[in-house]
Amino acid sequence: MVKYSVIIPVYNEEPVIRETYKRLKKVMEQADGPYELLFVNDGSTDRTMTIIKELAAQDQAVHFLDFSRNFGHQIAITAGMEHAAGEAIVIIDADLQDPPELILTMIRKWQEGYEVVYAKRTKRKGETFFKKQTAHWFYRLLRAVTEIEIPVDTGDFRLIDRKVCDALIHMKERNRFVRGLVSWVGFKQAAIEYERDERFAGETKYPLKKMLRFSMDGITSFSYKPLKLASFLGLLLSMGSGIGMLVVLYLKLFTDSTVAGWSSLLLTTLFFNGVILIILGVIGEYIGRIYDEAKGRPLYIVQEKHTAEREKEASTHHANASY
Repeated sequence: MVKYSVIIPVYNEEPVIRETYKRLKKVMEQADGPYELLFVNDGSTDRTMTIIKELAAQDQAVHFLDFSRNFGHQIAITAGMEHAAGEAIVIIDADLQDPPELILTMIRKWQEGYEVVYAKRTKRKGETFFKKQTAHWFYRLLRAVTEIEIPVDTGDFRLIDRKVCDALIHMKERNRFVRGLVSWVGFKQAAIEYERDERFAGETKYPLKKMLRFSMDGITSFSYKPLKLASFLGLLLSMGSGIGMLVVLYLKLFTDSTVAGWSSLLLTTLFFNGVILIILGVIGEYIGRIYDEAKGRPLYIVQEKHTAEREKEASTHHANASY
């Protein structure tokens, strides 16, 4: 029976995947029970999946899920949780920015009774000033607008107990923000601080476009405050417009002043139209998520898998046939 499952979402990680396997295996060999390394291939277009299959052929602890296309990092983590067989589940990226050696510390915390042990970054090596600053302010903005306490400066690198994993599996929302979901379910949680390393090889899989989308998922999944802000801003502008109309009416009726300056009027109109479009955009983000949920499509499609669950089913079938 598997005691520990390590979920590793991968996307075009050919330069680093073998080193990731070596370091994870070295760490998990020191754990106090059987383990599995569950690689989730999120539609890689390089030799990542070929290498994973080679590793699985030579090591029974290596399992994998191979998506039919790229479904996204958070969906890959979700798929890993749905197929993980362990009592404790570790989530770690393949780029080795998060040190696998920290897993042993997480396991000790889990054995002390903590059901969620998350890694908190104190330093981010090898990242641009822009990325560090945007990440810094995103986590603080998220904490300010959400109703739940989501720890700042944390990623998806964490250990969760089986009961936490089962709770997350039952959440079927499409636009997923896993670290927020883990905070939402509660349970006894603890943090471990560490310095995040540079990528071992390859390039980041989170360019600016994906970072913005990820940020929007985090905010809209856990807060209605953007909608409330849009309503407040609309009310404020309406009040301002009403006051402006009263001022113009007063000048027209009781003074000889005339309202001049079509350019200022045009700029004002453009400003208010821009605000309206922003408000409509915020509303559209929420409506789009409702639309995604209503379609009811599966979160992902697996074209091939090799998991502990599958092996168990196969062995059960074989026993029944023999009987």
